[in-house]
Amino acid sequence: MQSFVDHARAFPRLAAERGEELDRLAAGQSPQALFISCSDSRVVPSLFTGARPGELFELRTAGNIIPPHRPDHPFAEAATIEYAVEVLEVADIVVCGHSHCGAVGAMVRGDDLSAVPSVRGWLERSVDPGPLRPHAGTDLTEAVQAHVLVQLERLRAYPAIARRTAEGRLGVHGWFYEVHTGTVFAHRPFDDRFQPL
Repeated sequence: MQSFVDHARAFPRLAAERGEELDRLAAGQSPQALFISCSDSRVVPSLFTGARPGELFELRTAGNIIPPHRPDHPFAEAATIEYAVEVLEVADIVVCGHSHCGAVGAMVRGDDLSAVPSVRGWLERSVDPGPLRPHAGTDLTEAVQAHVLVQLERLRAYPAIARRTAEGRLGVHGWFYEVHTGTVFAHRPFDDRFQPL
């Protein structure tokens, strides 16, 4: 923790050197994309996209899960998605899964999550069990990529997303980040495969 404290103390000096850039950020935000990824500490979207402050509007959840749209039951994830699309008018949305995903791995393996009841509840309520049914031979990469596609389907069911994509004002993309190599794969709808960018 001390290294974080030291950096925070030194940051005003570093910020002063980047004054013009930070002044621009103080005037408001206009991100290019909503980036939905896992809260896993190894997944740092700005690291592998090269995004600078103000360029990505981020939503991070355990397992990069997008709950089904429920207008009668507002929740934080829906509010973030709605704000990004309706207020900030992002041009693109990326749903990014990753290798070594603990949430998807737990579902594939059928792990006992009784010690973490909130995690268990989140996964049980939010994950489509179809591609993640417990099975000893399931390849985790394939399971995570299938999970990303389910999240894309859910996202497209949000009214604002459906409307803007139909109007050609919003692109929706599925990505897979390989933690151990840094490679990013994108889903190609025309052949239903994830290929390196």
